[in-house]
Amino acid sequence: MDKDEKNLEKVAMLAGEILLTSGAEIFRVEETIQYILSSFGKEAEAMVFSTGIFIHIKGEAIQAKTMVKRVSERTTNLHRIYQVNMVSRQLCNGELDLLQANEQLEHIRKVHQYSNLKKEVSYISVALFFCVLLKGSFLECISAGVVGGILGMVILLSNRLRLNSFCINVLGAFTIGITALIISNYIVPQISSDLLIISAIMPLLPGVTFTTAVRDILNGDYSSGVARMVEAVVTALAVAVGVGTGIALFARIL
Repeated sequence: MDKDEKNLEKVAMLAGEILLTSGAEIFRVEETIQYILSSFGKEAEAMVFSTGIFIHIKGEAIQAKTMVKRVSERTTNLHRIYQVNMVSRQLCNGELDLLQANEQLEHIRKVHQYSNLKKEVSYISVALFFCVLLKGSFLECISAGVVGGILGMVILLSNRLRLNSFCINVLGAFTIGITALIISNYIVPQISSDLLIISAIMPLLPGVTFTTAVRDILNGDYSSGVARMVEAVVTALAVAVGVGTGIALFARIL
């Protein structure tokens, strides 16, 4: 196998891996892989599940090749999906060669799009403005922003400790419940703890995952769609357990 063929296979697999880990729909991942390979004259089949990628490149019996890639980390990053789609289009149109495409894909995979400070600001902003949307008072909106900021710090710390997503969601939701009740009972008694909790849990809710699961099911990718649906349900359950535990603990101890 010559170097160009190896680079082509590497680019196709890398593009699919980034798309899948970024929360892209299954049909998008499969089509992107097939477009990249077919644009270089390769007849291939791609089968993608929520936890892995299978690519079979057809040819003579001795030249046929099957590649497998296990994907264990999944998140939601629409910007990365857009970037990979652009690289794929430019590669298929001849605007990029394989080495340039591989370099850009490696950069997309490794680069940190937002700093920890920007992530912290986003947690504060989401909680604060959802409270505004729910017609909270000035003090309630500020308090929701404080709860969101504490949630952001807990999640960043949990990621550094390499906790799994279920534990991160439980711990984050638990922090929201305890913090909201402390603020509403001891610091600013006239505000609603329910409003603080509802506003602050918005970054934890699996809305995009649920929507992607529905799209996969409608596209006929039932196994991946059901898997993502279960993932969304488990995430929602983790949030409910965390908030419920925080409220129960506060009622018993404080």
